[in-house]
Amino acid sequence: MKAMVKVGMLALGALAFLVPAKAALAQCGLPGKAVKPSAWHPQISGARLVRTADGDWDGPPSIVGMWHVILTAHTAGGEPVSPPMVVDNALVTWHADHTEIMNSVRPPQDGNFCMGVWEQTGKNQYYLNHFAWYNNEFPTNPPTVIGPAVGPTHIQEWVTLSPDGSHFTGSFALTAYDDSNKIFASFTGSLSGTRITVNTTEEDLVN
Repeated sequence: MKAMVKVGMLALGALAFLVPAKAALAQCGLPGKAVKPSAWHPQISGARLVRTADGDWDGPPSIVGMWHVILTAHTAGGEPVSPPMVVDNALVTWHADHTEIMNSVRPPQDGNFCMGVWEQTGKNQYYLNHFAWYNNEFPTNPPTVIGPAVGPTHIQEWVTLSPDGSHFTGSFALTAYDDSNKIFASFTGSLSGTRITVNTTEEDLVN
């Protein structure tokens, strides 16, 4: 077990992180309907927020919006992880222009933001191609010191959105590279996301 934890901590240097159990079990508030994109339109009396022409509130759900996402590894380096471990706890935004950005639980000085692009592959089915770009290893002691440089991390996600658009589930594959572009860690596992709304509170995210 100690050896497995050590492997996990090394791999977390690129992107994935063990998080407190409280955060790992976090749940967010659920909206009644899917959030749809809006746009600003100038009016004689000033700017106001209105729905775009293609914003059908009663149409099918959309992945576009802000999410609380948990990634749980079931394998590390091709070997089973027992018990499965949470490797990321993040706030993620999927944009209408098919780009995505993730704010992960890790020290900002070691690179806690990464980005991706996505496409819809079927009804409520999505694929995300995501990269963390030349971050630093997660520092263990002391946590305020910037960790050693590492290469990029490639994350692929296969996501299924719920019919009501309030949450998604799926699987992921994470491959981390060192600064010589050689693979030094990899994970596969499951993921879950809960939509963040204007009514979501801090307690919803950490409890």
